[in-house]
Amino acid sequence: MFKNFAKRITTLACLIGSISLVNAQQLTIKGSDTVLPLSQKLAEVYLKKNSDKVISVVGGGSGVGIASLIDGLTEIAQASRSIKKKEIKKAQKKGVEPKEIVVGRDALTAIINPNNPVTQLTLSQMSDIFTGRVTNWKDVGGKDLEIVVYSRESSSGTYSFFKKAVMNNAEYSVNALLMPATGAIVQSVSQTEGAIGYIGFAYLTDSVKPVNVGTKDGKFVTPTAQTAANGTYPITRNLYYYTNGEPTGNAKHFIDFALSDEGQELVKKVGYIKVK
Repeated sequence: MFKNFAKRITTLACLIGSISLVNAQQLTIKGSDTVLPLSQKLAEVYLKKNSDKVISVVGGGSGVGIASLIDGLTEIAQASRSIKKKEIKKAQKKGVEPKEIVVGRDALTAIINPNNPVTQLTLSQMSDIFTGRVTNWKDVGGKDLEIVVYSRESSSGTYSFFKKAVMNNAEYSVNALLMPATGAIVQSVSQTEGAIGYIGFAYLTDSVKPVNVGTKDGKFVTPTAQTAANGTYPITRNLYYYTNGEPTGNAKHFIDFALSDEGQELVKKVGYIKVK
């Protein structure tokens, strides 16, 4: 989906515990699939200006990134949720002090198959669908068609945020299909007429249809960068970088770039909302 990034951006399948980050010019970024396209774009442009640097960018989920930071396997953890209290306690036991930096904002987007005539859902209806209380589209204004629920895995920050913001921390349906990556949700929903899933706004493509979401005043709002920025879209969230203490060295240099005017324009270009 994201193509032709700079040659010095390496996407790693895993980071082995025995690897030591000894290369003074290398920076490792790991975690959220939502933040992944943003980090890749930032790295692509950053490396054009810093030819002596090497950046490794990998997804896997917010929980995976934060765990890697705690274990000393990444210098920046990217996350689409805030760090949990139990993660902070675990970090502190290992002498790690997580520092939170907001680098952008996202409109979390519910998506359905383009052939589905439904165009809008309230938060209550979405909660009923993802918890399994509603299992047929006819019960929310659609046709007589079984609902197929796609979700991220529990290590995903998007999984946790959606559960809290939309489902009031209720449990996902036992029939929900848990997908390892956001791109897999997009592909599955595009191929299944009765499907519904949720993604970060930057992953939205013409192969799926975004759902307009109801607000407390009874209006339905389309997820866009503009509606997320002006506060009218009801499901928005921060996107984070976490470091061990105040960022220094390569991590600080890269994060400073992400928060610069140029970096924030890239946030917007990728499809997220600037914080500066």
